Amino acid sequence: MNRALIVIDVQESFRARPEWSRMADPDIARPVDRLVALARDRGDLVVRVLHTEPGTGNAFDPEQGHVRPLAELAPALPGEPLLTKTAHNCFTTTPLQRLLTEAGVTALWLCGIRAEQCVETTARLGSDLGYAVTFVTDATTTDGVGGLGPAQIVQRTEAVLRDRFARIATVAELEAERAAERTGGPAGLAVSPG
Repeated sequence: MNRALIVIDVQESFRARPEWSRMADPDIARPVDRLVALARDRGDLVVRVLHTEPGTGNAFDPEQGHVRPLAELAPALPGEPLLTKTAHNCFTTTPLQRLLTEAGVTALWLCGIRAEQCVETTARLGSDLGYAVTFVTDATTTDGVGGLGPAQIVQRTEAVLRDRFARIATVAELEAERAAERTGGPAGLAVSPG
């Protein structure tokens, strides 16, 4: 099965906003980098997607200079696509579907910022398009909204995606799967296939 890791909106635009102080994991770059390293080790396609809102004057307006990956993220390797989107999901306003089809991708690992918004929306649409989707929960973060704290939002997102649109996994679980692949032994994980 060909797989792609989609890193969604892990960008400086969020750090430029006051909500950054409420982010569940302001050190999100660390688990994302572990996941990127794992995907590269497997030979998977790594795609970074950044959210843009041109002409708004806010932190997502490219003219403001914040629409770029978080500074502490490991840099992309040559050939790893960097896409920009103007919709919540990563498919509608980008060539992502074409890239995935051309690469023969059938499964997605998703991570990023705003679990309940862009990552969840991408998971739902990816599932509807026929991809086996894995939502990598500890490489995804958010801030509070609607009276819910960040941890509650992530739990809610896991609940609505689990077994409907996506498998839920952690970076450590995916690393254990990779180790088991290398040794031919069982990973010992209690997660659904995907």
